[in-house]
Amino acid sequence: MEAQTMLSGFCPNPAIPSVQNAKKPFFAKPPSSHSSFVQSDNWVSHRAVLSISQRATKRMECTNNAVEAVDVASNEDLTSGIRLKKLAVFVSGGGSNFRSIHEASLRGSIHGDIVVLVTNKQGCGGALYAREKGIPVISFPKTKDEPDGLSTACLVATLRRFEVDFILLAGYLKLIPVELIRAYAKSIVNIHPSLLPAFGGKGYYGMKVHKAVIASGARFSGPTIHFVDEHYDTGRILAQSVVPVLPNDTAENLAARVLGEEHRLYVDVVAAICEERIIWRQDGVPLIRSKENPNEYS
Repeated sequence: MEAQTMLSGFCPNPAIPSVQNAKKPFFAKPPSSHSSFVQSDNWVSHRAVLSISQRATKRMECTNNAVEAVDVASNEDLTSGIRLKKLAVFVSGGGSNFRSIHEASLRGSIHGDIVVLVTNKQGCGGALYAREKGIPVISFPKTKDEPDGLSTACLVATLRRFEVDFILLAGYLKLIPVELIRAYAKSIVNIHPSLLPAFGGKGYYGMKVHKAVIASGARFSGPTIHFVDEHYDTGRILAQSVVPVLPNDTAENLAARVLGEEHRLYVDVVAAICEERIIWRQDGVPLIRSKENPNEYS
Protein backbone atom coordinates (compact mmCIF):
# COMPACT_ATOMS: atom_id res chain seq x y z
CA MET A 1 0.00 0.00 0.00
CA GLU A 2 1.41 3.34 -0.96
CA ALA A 3 2.05 5.94 1.72
CA GLN A 4 -0.31 8.43 0.06
CA THR A 5 -3.15 5.92 0.26
CA MET A 6 -2.48 5.32 3.94
CA LEU A 7 -2.50 9.03 4.67
CA SER A 8 -5.75 9.71 2.86
CA GLY A 9 -7.90 8.66 5.81
CA PHE A 10 -5.92 10.70 8.32
CA CYS A 11 -4.95 13.89 6.59
CA PRO A 12 -7.48 14.83 3.92
CA ASN A 13 -5.91 18.28 3.71
CA PRO A 14 -2.13 18.27 4.29
CA ALA A 15 -2.15 22.07 4.42
CA ILE A 16 -4.54 22.15 7.37
CA PRO A 17 -3.52 25.12 9.56
CA SER A 18 -2.67 25.03 13.24
CA VAL A 19 -5.42 26.30 15.52
CA GLN A 20 -5.05 27.96 18.89
CA ASN A 21 -8.05 28.55 21.12
CA ALA A 22 -7.52 32.00 22.59
CA LYS A 23 -10.60 31.97 24.81
CA LYS A 24 -10.15 28.70 26.65
CA PRO A 25 -6.96 27.33 28.24
CA PHE A 26 -7.36 23.88 26.73
CA PHE A 27 -7.81 22.60 23.18
CA ALA A 28 -11.42 22.65 21.99
CA LYS A 29 -12.38 19.45 20.19
CA PRO A 30 -13.91 19.54 16.73
CA PRO A 31 -16.55 17.09 15.51
CA SER A 32 -15.03 13.67 14.94
CA SER A 33 -15.30 11.02 12.28
CA HIS A 34 -13.60 7.63 12.55
CA SER A 35 -15.06 6.25 9.35
CA SER A 36 -12.08 6.79 7.05
CA PHE A 37 -9.19 5.08 8.83
CA VAL A 38 -7.21 2.71 6.61
CA GLN A 39 -5.49 -0.46 7.80
CA SER A 40 -1.74 -1.01 7.46
CA ASP A 41 0.82 -3.19 9.20
CA ASN A 42 2.79 -0.08 10.17
CA TRP A 43 -0.20 2.16 10.70
CA VAL A 44 -3.28 2.67 12.83
CA SER A 45 -5.80 0.03 11.85
CA HIS A 46 -9.57 0.44 11.66
CA ARG A 47 -9.80 -2.46 14.10
CA ALA A 48 -7.61 -0.57 16.57
CA VAL A 49 -9.80 2.50 16.27
CA LEU A 50 -12.89 0.43 16.94
CA SER A 51 -11.23 -0.98 20.05
CA ILE A 52 -11.16 2.54 21.50
CA SER A 53 -14.94 2.80 21.52
CA GLN A 54 -15.25 -0.77 22.74
CA ARG A 55 -12.95 -0.05 25.67
CA ALA A 56 -14.74 3.22 26.40
CA THR A 57 -18.18 1.61 26.76
CA LYS A 58 -17.25 -0.20 29.95
CA ARG A 59 -15.18 0.89 32.90
CA MET A 60 -14.86 -0.93 36.17
CA GLU A 61 -15.62 0.49 39.59
CA CYS A 62 -14.72 -1.35 42.79
CA THR A 63 -17.31 -1.04 45.56
CA ASN A 64 -17.08 -3.06 48.79
CA ASN A 65 -14.69 -5.48 47.10
CA ALA A 66 -17.26 -6.15 44.37
CA VAL A 67 -16.61 -5.12 40.78
CA GLU A 68 -19.46 -3.31 39.06
CA ALA A 69 -19.53 -2.52 35.33
CA VAL A 70 -20.64 1.03 34.60
CA ASP A 71 -21.75 2.17 31.16
CA VAL A 72 -19.96 5.40 30.26
CA ALA A 73 -20.54 5.44 26.53
CA SER A 74 -21.56 9.08 26.87
CA ASN A 75 -18.10 9.85 28.35
CA GLU A 76 -19.70 11.41 31.41
CA ASP A 77 -18.52 10.71 34.95
CA LEU A 78 -21.64 9.65 36.85
CA THR A 79 -20.57 11.37 40.10
CA SER A 80 -18.90 14.61 39.05
CA GLY A 81 -20.25 15.25 35.56
CA ILE A 82 -16.72 15.81 34.23
CA ARG A 83 -16.22 14.41 30.77
CA LEU A 84 -13.81 11.51 30.38
CA LYS A 85 -10.65 12.94 28.80
CA LYS A 86 -8.88 11.41 25.82
CA LEU A 87 -5.10 11.24 26.08
CA ALA A 88 -2.26 10.81 23.59
CA VAL A 89 1.11 9.66 24.93
CA PHE A 90 4.43 10.25 23.14
CA VAL A 91 7.33 7.85 23.82
CA SER A 92 10.76 7.01 22.44
CA GLY A 93 11.84 4.20 24.77
CA GLY A 94 10.57 1.66 27.26
CA GLY A 95 7.62 3.78 28.29
CA SER A 96 7.46 2.96 32.00
CA ASN A 97 5.64 6.22 32.76
CA PHE A 98 3.24 5.45 29.91
CA ARG A 99 2.55 2.05 31.48
CA SER A 100 1.94 3.48 34.93
CA ILE A 101 -0.49 6.06 33.53
CA HIS A 102 -2.28 3.42 31.47
CA GLU A 103 -2.61 1.10 34.47
CA ALA A 104 -3.93 3.96 36.62
CA SER A 105 -6.49 4.74 33.93
CA LEU A 106 -7.65 1.12 33.85
CA ARG A 107 -8.14 0.99 37.62
CA GLY A 108 -10.03 4.31 37.60
CA SER A 109 -7.41 6.49 39.32
CA ILE A 110 -7.30 8.71 36.23
CA HIS A 111 -10.51 9.99 34.65
CA GLY A 112 -9.19 9.54 31.15
CA ASP A 113 -8.32 6.99 28.47
CA ILE A 114 -5.14 6.69 26.43
CA VAL A 115 -6.54 6.54 22.90
CA VAL A 116 -3.32 6.69 20.85
CA LEU A 117 0.45 6.36 21.25
CA VAL A 118 2.87 8.45 19.17
CA THR A 119 6.48 7.35 18.79
CA ASN A 120 9.56 8.07 16.72
CA LYS A 121 10.70 4.45 17.21
CA GLN A 122 8.16 1.82 16.19
CA GLY A 123 10.24 -0.93 17.80
CA CYS A 124 10.60 0.68 21.25
CA GLY A 125 9.22 -0.94 24.39
CA GLY A 126 6.45 1.63 24.75
CA ALA A 127 5.15 0.92 21.23
CA LEU A 128 5.25 -2.84 21.83
CA TYR A 129 3.27 -2.44 25.06
CA ALA A 130 0.69 -0.24 23.30
CA ARG A 131 0.12 -2.86 20.60
CA GLU A 132 -0.27 -5.56 23.24
CA LYS A 133 -2.99 -3.47 24.88
CA GLY A 134 -4.77 -2.63 21.63
CA ILE A 135 -3.76 1.04 21.65
CA PRO A 136 -3.18 2.48 18.15
CA VAL A 137 0.43 3.47 17.40
CA ILE A 138 1.45 6.37 15.14
CA SER A 139 4.91 7.22 13.78
CA PHE A 140 6.14 10.81 14.09
CA PRO A 141 8.11 12.42 12.59
CA LYS A 142 8.93 11.00 9.18
CA THR A 143 12.62 10.08 9.02
CA LYS A 144 14.92 7.76 7.12
CA ASP A 145 14.47 5.16 9.85
CA GLU A 146 10.69 5.76 10.10
CA PRO A 147 9.53 6.42 6.50
CA ASP A 148 5.87 6.02 7.45
CA GLY A 149 6.06 8.91 9.91
CA LEU A 150 3.55 11.74 9.67
CA SER A 151 4.14 15.37 8.90
CA THR A 152 3.26 17.83 11.66
CA ALA A 153 0.07 18.95 9.88
CA CYS A 154 -1.08 15.36 9.44
CA LEU A 155 -0.25 14.57 13.06
CA VAL A 156 -2.44 17.45 14.25
CA ALA A 157 -5.26 16.28 11.98
CA THR A 158 -4.90 12.70 13.23
CA LEU A 159 -4.96 13.70 16.90
CA ARG A 160 -8.11 15.67 16.18
CA ARG A 161 -9.66 12.58 14.62
CA PHE A 162 -8.96 10.77 17.88
CA GLU A 163 -10.51 13.73 19.74
CA VAL A 164 -7.39 14.03 21.91
CA ASP A 165 -7.73 16.48 24.81
CA PHE A 166 -4.19 16.33 26.23
CA ILE A 167 -0.76 15.16 25.10
CA LEU A 168 1.58 13.51 27.61
CA LEU A 169 5.28 13.25 26.77
CA ALA A 170 6.78 10.23 28.53
CA GLY A 171 10.39 9.89 27.45
CA TYR A 172 9.86 11.34 23.97
CA LEU A 173 13.24 12.66 22.82
CA LYS A 174 12.24 14.77 19.81
CA LEU A 175 11.57 18.49 20.02
CA ILE A 176 7.84 19.20 19.71
CA PRO A 177 7.14 21.42 16.67
CA VAL A 178 5.60 24.81 17.31
CA GLU A 179 2.59 23.98 15.11
CA LEU A 180 1.59 21.19 17.49
CA ILE A 181 2.17 23.40 20.54
CA ARG A 182 -0.11 26.07 19.06
CA ALA A 183 -2.79 23.53 18.17
CA TYR A 184 -2.75 22.13 21.72
CA ALA A 185 -2.07 25.30 23.70
CA LYS A 186 -1.56 24.59 27.42
CA SER A 187 -2.45 20.97 26.77
CA ILE A 188 0.97 19.30 26.37
CA VAL A 189 3.00 18.24 29.42
CA ASN A 190 6.38 16.57 29.79
CA ILE A 191 8.21 14.82 32.62
CA HIS A 192 11.93 15.41 33.16
CA PRO A 193 14.13 13.50 35.66
CA SER A 194 15.65 16.52 37.43
CA LEU A 195 14.50 19.56 39.37
CA LEU A 196 14.21 22.03 36.52
CA PRO A 197 15.57 24.46 35.58
CA ALA A 198 18.68 22.59 36.79
CA PHE A 199 20.05 19.85 34.50
CA GLY A 200 17.62 20.47 31.67
CA GLY A 201 17.81 21.40 28.02
CA LYS A 202 19.09 19.78 24.87
CA GLY A 203 21.28 16.77 25.57
CA TYR A 204 20.02 16.28 29.14
CA TYR A 205 18.02 13.07 29.11
CA GLY A 206 18.10 9.62 30.69
CA MET A 207 21.22 8.59 32.55
CA LYS A 208 23.06 11.72 31.39
CA VAL A 209 20.91 13.75 33.77
CA HIS A 210 21.65 11.60 36.81
CA LYS A 211 25.40 11.49 36.10
CA ALA A 212 25.43 15.28 35.87
CA VAL A 213 23.50 15.64 39.14
CA ILE A 214 25.94 13.42 41.04
CA ALA A 215 28.99 15.07 39.47
CA SER A 216 27.71 18.50 40.52
CA GLY A 217 27.49 17.59 44.20
CA ALA A 218 23.77 18.44 44.34
CA ARG A 219 22.11 17.06 47.48
CA PHE A 220 18.65 16.77 45.96
CA SER A 221 17.12 15.77 42.66
CA GLY A 222 13.72 14.54 41.52
CA PRO A 223 11.21 14.70 38.67
CA THR A 224 9.62 17.82 37.20
CA ILE A 225 6.40 17.95 35.20
CA HIS A 226 6.06 21.04 33.04
CA PHE A 227 3.99 22.40 30.19
CA VAL A 228 5.75 22.22 26.84
CA ASP A 229 6.90 25.20 24.83
CA GLU A 230 9.06 25.40 21.69
CA HIS A 231 12.32 24.69 23.57
CA TYR A 232 13.64 21.75 25.55
CA ASP A 233 12.55 21.78 29.23
CA THR A 234 11.77 25.50 29.49
CA GLY A 235 7.96 25.45 29.78
CA ARG A 236 6.05 26.49 32.91
CA ILE A 237 6.60 24.08 35.80
CA LEU A 238 3.46 22.32 37.01
CA ALA A 239 4.75 19.91 39.68
CA GLN A 240 7.99 18.69 41.26
CA SER A 241 8.99 16.06 43.79
CA VAL A 242 12.24 15.99 45.77
CA VAL A 243 14.47 12.91 45.96
CA PRO A 244 17.66 12.97 48.11
CA VAL A 245 21.01 12.33 46.48
CA LEU A 246 22.86 9.98 48.83
CA PRO A 247 26.63 10.25 49.46
CA ASN A 248 27.46 6.95 47.76
CA ASP A 249 24.88 7.11 45.00
CA THR A 250 25.61 5.83 41.53
CA ALA A 251 23.74 7.25 38.57
CA GLU A 252 21.85 3.96 38.35
CA ASN A 253 20.77 4.06 42.01
CA LEU A 254 19.62 7.66 41.74
CA ALA A 255 17.82 6.97 38.47
CA ALA A 256 15.85 4.12 40.06
CA ARG A 257 14.68 6.28 42.97
CA VAL A 258 13.76 9.20 40.72
CA LEU A 259 11.88 6.89 38.34
CA GLY A 260 9.76 5.50 41.16
CA GLU A 261 8.80 9.05 42.10
CA GLU A 262 8.13 9.88 38.44
CA HIS A 263 5.51 7.14 38.27
CA ARG A 264 3.70 8.44 41.35
CA LEU A 265 3.92 12.13 40.42
CA TYR A 266 2.88 11.73 36.79
CA VAL A 267 -0.21 9.72 37.70
CA ASP A 268 -1.23 12.35 40.28
CA VAL A 269 -0.74 15.20 37.82
CA VAL A 270 -2.59 13.48 34.97
CA ALA A 271 -5.45 12.77 37.37
CA ALA A 272 -5.59 16.49 38.22
CA ILE A 273 -5.49 17.45 34.54
CA CYS A 274 -8.34 15.08 33.66
CA GLU A 275 -10.38 16.36 36.61
CA GLU A 276 -9.88 19.95 35.40
CA ARG A 277 -8.05 21.00 38.57
CA ILE A 278 -5.34 23.03 36.82
CA ILE A 279 -5.66 26.81 37.17
CA TRP A 280 -3.39 29.57 35.87
CA ARG A 281 -2.19 32.32 38.14
CA GLN A 282 -2.25 35.87 36.75
CA ASP A 283 1.51 35.74 36.19
CA GLY A 284 1.16 32.61 34.04
CA VAL A 285 2.17 30.02 36.64
CA PRO A 286 0.02 26.86 36.58
CA LEU A 287 -1.26 25.52 39.92
CA ILE A 288 -2.98 22.28 40.92
CA ARG A 289 -6.12 22.67 43.00
CA SER A 290 -6.45 20.13 45.80
CA LYS A 291 -9.18 17.55 45.25
CA GLU A 292 -9.97 17.39 48.96
CA ASN A 293 -9.85 21.15 49.57
CA PRO A 294 -10.54 23.34 46.51
CA ASN A 295 -9.09 26.36 48.36
CA GLU A 296 -5.62 24.79 48.55
CA TYR A 297 -3.12 24.62 45.70
CA SER A 298 0.23 23.05 44.94
